[in-house]
Amino acid sequence: MARLRSFLYAFAGLRLLLREEHNARIHATITVLVVVAGIVLRVSPVEWGVLVICIGMVLAAEAFNSAIERMANYLTTERDERIRDIKDLAAGAVLLCAIAAAVVGCVIFLQHIP
Repeated sequence: MARLRSFLYAFAGLRLLLREEHNARIHATITVLVVVAGIVLRVSPVEWGVLVICIGMVLAAEAFNSAIERMANYLTTERDERIRDIKDLAAGAVLLCAIAAAVVGCVIFLQHIP
């Protein structure tokens, strides 16, 4: 029963991420477009695997970033350069993941476009 409960908490976190985080909704929309493109262009099973890893990486990075931002906001509402730097580093990590995923998407999809 405890295992099931932990999955329910995890799904609640995903709902919270998509409901309250604008950037997560943008990433989710791009995910839908990538899946549609993969179906239309008939990417290979290996390419699907790479795309799924990239999608998971970006969405997980966004979730970590959102958690870090919420924790920082919980700790203090005052302006603090250290908190700003922490938030900027987390946002930068999401950006790096998104750029890497976009490059992978280009490499995979461009070879399938006639």
